[in-house]
Amino acid sequence: MPIRLRRPSTESLEQLFEDASGQQVTYAEVGATRDAELPAGYSHDRHSVALGRGDLAFALGADALRRWRPQVGAGAVLTPPLPKLETGTTVLTTFPMQLGFAIVPCRIVYVTDDEHSFGFAYGTLPGHPECGEEAFHVRKDVEGLVTFEIVAFSRPALLLTRLGRPVARRTQARTTRAYLAGVADYVKSGGEPS
Repeated sequence: MPIRLRRPSTESLEQLFEDASGQQVTYAEVGATRDAELPAGYSHDRHSVALGRGDLAFALGADALRRWRPQVGAGAVLTPPLPKLETGTTVLTTFPMQLGFAIVPCRIVYVTDDEHSFGFAYGTLPGHPECGEEAFHVRKDVEGLVTFEIVAFSRPALLLTRLGRPVARRTQARTTRAYLAGVADYVKSGGEPS
């Protein structure tokens, strides 16, 4: 169950993590956040924030992703606490909500690491309230402008999210703003957590 009224115990999160580690992603279009055109049949999201210019801003932005600052900045607790940025890594993010806690299982489906782009995408696993993929990348263009970009496609996976789609979309938008701010704040502070 993705929503818990009480904060889940470490033991219960470890069991959910173990269960999720044996599951497959819940959608067919794995890696599609790399494409210019996202797959049909999903809601699409593209958001970005400027982080600065040059190599230092790029390095700090990449470090923010390695430290999972988007998720931590949004108030999430991670299981494991600092997941490896490797294809195949499973991660649970536990988000506090007004009426409990959402436990969101995902798997990293690809990692990007070159001189102009660093990041990763994760896809939904069974038990996630949505079905789809979300990518987080720090990019440096030819003029040295550095941005943090989020690209996602999703659709409801559970009856609760289908019935409450407007609320679910507002929650996604609020979380995305927190993701963007988490990385921007990290870069602005020179890598010091705020």
